[in-house]
Amino acid sequence: MASHKVVLHFPLHQLNRPVVNDLIKTYDLDFNILRAEVTPDEKGFVVLELTGEEDNFRKGVEWLDTLGVTVQPLSEDVVRLEDRCTHCGACVTTCPVDALYVERPSQQVIFEQDTCIGCGICVKVCPAAAMAVQF
Repeated sequence: MASHKVVLHFPLHQLNRPVVNDLIKTYDLDFNILRAEVTPDEKGFVVLELTGEEDNFRKGVEWLDTLGVTVQPLSEDVVRLEDRCTHCGACVTTCPVDALYVERPSQQVIFEQDTCIGCGICVKVCPAAAMAVQF
């Protein structure tokens, strides 16, 4: 079983279609919605964790491409700007999945992209503006 966190960007003509429903049924994938933002007649994106056979995931992504849905790995969207981070730890206590933590004894804040769900809470609390979520 493989698990992938992805961001799906929907074109206008796909906003009112059950694309995710069709994806999981047709390609036998399980899903967990991590974040979603859909503005009718304007734009839409969904952050999903998809779990299933690797071949089914690949075929599902190919199908999404034929619909004009852009698929990005979540790790491409959540970034820490290393040159801005002061390792103050303000983000650590707000992260709901512990993707940010203080390494001992160095006291450095570590960011685990694979654990991150892209909620954006760290962006709001970081005084140095070192975290960015780019959807």
